[in-house]
Amino acid sequence: MAKILMKGNEAIGEAAIRAGCLHFFGYPITPQSEVPEYLARRLPEVGGEYIQAESEVAASNMIYGAAGVGMRVLTTSSSPGISLMSEALSYIAAVDIPVVLVNIMRSGPGLGGILPAQSDYLQATKGTAHGDFNMIVLAPESVQEAVTLVMQAFELAEKYRCIAMVIGDGMIGQMMEPVEFPDMAVGPPLDPGDWALTGCEGRKRRIVNSLYLNPEECHARNVALKEKFDRITQNEQQWELYNCDDPYDLLITAFGMMARICKTAIDTLKAEGINVGLFRPITVNPYPYEACRSALEKAKQALCVEMNMGQMIEDVRLAAAGSRPIDFYGKAGGLIPSVEEVIEKIRALLEK
Repeated sequence: MAKILMKGNEAIGEAAIRAGCLHFFGYPITPQSEVPEYLARRLPEVGGEYIQAESEVAASNMIYGAAGVGMRVLTTSSSPGISLMSEALSYIAAVDIPVVLVNIMRSGPGLGGILPAQSDYLQATKGTAHGDFNMIVLAPESVQEAVTLVMQAFELAEKYRCIAMVIGDGMIGQMMEPVEFPDMAVGPPLDPGDWALTGCEGRKRRIVNSLYLNPEECHARNVALKEKFDRITQNEQQWELYNCDDPYDLLITAFGMMARICKTAIDTLKAEGINVGLFRPITVNPYPYEACRSALEKAKQALCVEMNMGQMIEDVRLAAAGSRPIDFYGKAGGLIPSVEEVIEKIRALLEK
């Protein structure tokens, strides 16, 4: 396969098409606007449909409707836009229909700024919307991995009939890197199975509904959602260990682009004879607690590095289960911890 130099946002759009998604509903917001811009041009070329909604609220209800009739659908947004979609996402989760969502995160809270951040980790993994449900959440560290994980997100969403979200930041969306795509132009159509609303002539009527006034029925729905996420947790965890083959005194935990920055810091220190390992969750929900715990057990110290004020660190602390303190270094507002700053923090911890 030949490599193509593409901006991250555009590569995400093309990855969705290669996964067989021909229906996009969305609304422009920086720093993800190139995704809808790309798909507005590209989808008609492959027989697809692009609709720019009047708002993120409208877009989220459009994907609800389109997925409900058996269409493979995508929406993308950034931070405040995802917040506006939250009500519809809860409805979608409640009725077991597959949807893929991409959040190219910007700084917050509020309108914040348009620069990169990882400020929506807790929103994606712990508090997306009202109700008792979970999404699959994948976090790429490069444009190529964003392509891979977007395509995988469609597979997972359809396998479990759930929402699969890919979270990146403004760096992933705006940077250009060489990427490879599968040779196929468009993937296979979505199998509507026995759930999609395709017209009931000749078969039993199907209903897509998230209203359960009977508490026993509502309880059973919640139990079913939990059992589904338990299966996802058992089968779909992904992570990466970097520089963890040799003994290391300190373990860094980081996700997405921040992990990539930390790898450069680790390589720089290794050249000086200082060994530092990295644990990078790829599925940040479900979080690979056991794998993280195993990596932590091999280090005397741990440092969580994030582009926020400390969000994934809560999961790292759960993995550590009180076995050791977890130090933190992070920046927010669109400021990005540099390689040099990460190295300085590591040196200070090792000198204690």
